[in-house]
Formats: sequence, C-alpha cells, structure tokens
Amino acid sequence: MGRELTFRIMRYNPETPEVKPHLQDFKLQEEPGMTLFVVLNKIREEQDSSLRFDFVCRASICGSCGMLVNGRPTLACRTLTKDLPDVTTLLPLPVFKLLGDLSVDTGTWFREMSIRTESWVHDDSEFDPTAEEARMDNELALKIYEGDRCIECGCCIGGCATANIRPDFIGAAGINRVARFMVDPHDKRTDQEYFEVVGSEDGVFGCIGLMACDDNCPVGVPLRGQIAYVRRKMASAGWKMKVKS
Repeated sequence: MGRELTFRIMRYNPETPEVKPHLQDFKLQEEPGMTLFVVLNKIREEQDSSLRFDFVCRASICGSCGMLVNGRPTLACRTLTKDLPDVTTLLPLPVFKLLGDLSVDTGTWFREMSIRTESWVHDDSEFDPTAEEARMDNELALKIYEGDRCIECGCCIGGCATANIRPDFIGAAGINRVARFMVDPHDKRTDQEYFEVVGSEDGVFGCIGLMACDDNCPVGVPLRGQIAYVRRKMASAGWKMKVKS
C-alpha cells in the first residue's frame, strides 16, 4: 500500500468572481510510477470533474502542464510523486492570464512575444525556387536547434522575478528566441536592428541575473548562455550606436 498523498490545489473560476480564490485538499493513494499528470486526471475523473488544468502530450513536448509545484515552476507530466512530500501545493503559473484553477493562457503571451521579437527570418533577397538549398555545418545547426528546443511551457516566465514585476518584459523565452535568429545565417538583420527589438529594459537589459529561468527550464535549454550572448551583442551594438551619434 502506497502513501496517502494530499494535494492542496488552488481553485478559482474567473467567471464566478464572487467566489474568492482558495485552496482545496484532495487525497489519494500513491501508485508506482505515478506522476502529477496521473494525479490530476484521477482527481478530475474520480473526485471533482470541475478541476481545470491543461495537458496534451504527457511527454514533456507540448509544454501545456506547467504549474507551480510547492512554489517551483515545472511540468506536471514529468514530476513523480515519489519525489514529493506527503502534502503538495499546486498553484497556476503567475504572469499569464488565469483561465481557471491551474489553467493559464500561455498561448496569447507567446504569440505577442513572437510578434514583438519579430520571430521570423528576415531576408529581402528575391526567392529563387531553382536555387540549391543553403548548406549549414552541423555545429551551427546545433546552435540554432538549442534555441528551437523551447517548448513554450512558460516555466521560465513564471519563475522570473522581473516578469512577475514588469508585464512587458519578454523574459528568457523571448531573449532565447532572439538568440536563435541571431546565430541563423539566413536572417539578415544587423546587430543595430536587433537592438531596436531587444536592447531595452523590456528586453535583455531587464534581466536582473537571478537565473531562475535557467534553473527551472524543464527541457534544459541553456538560457543562461543565451541571455549572456544576447546581452554582449546588444551592449556592443548600443556602444557603437552611441559612438556614431
């Protein structure tokens, strides 16, 4: 017989604001190999069908099940109950719009961030459908891939002190997105053009260096290195622009 686990879950429905946010306890028996994903589904199926949370893949690919587990941003699908205490508190990720209980709207935030950082390849050259595809060495391709591994779960944003204070801060996810295009030779933007996008307190210079983003990324994107890379590039670009002026 496994442990009896208690999960203290925040409950709130924005459609019924007269009911204040509160914590509700749910108890169940631990099973071998149990994850928080399994726990939440068992609670919804067996105890309270109104419990709201997000999931799609249950394999740390979609990034839907991000939440605060005992105060730390992580994915429910990769959190094993054997690593948790007898009583666990589950809260929704901060910063994002709360949809209800543990469900938040990360999609709108990431869409707006992508527009602000202009997350697409900028190239004014005329497209030639008969031309050979541009070649790229493996080392460079892997650098680009490192940035593309972000699953947009929002854990880096939910754990970021600056993002919790400044709603316009693009966070590690946005800076990582910019870094991905900076190293891509297909993107023809200059450092000065990138500076206009990310060289501000809402961009890379808003980071205060606590690096909770790097600690909390569930898929191990090297956010510390990405932020340092963009900061160096933007500091240099800003200095050159100042000298020219």
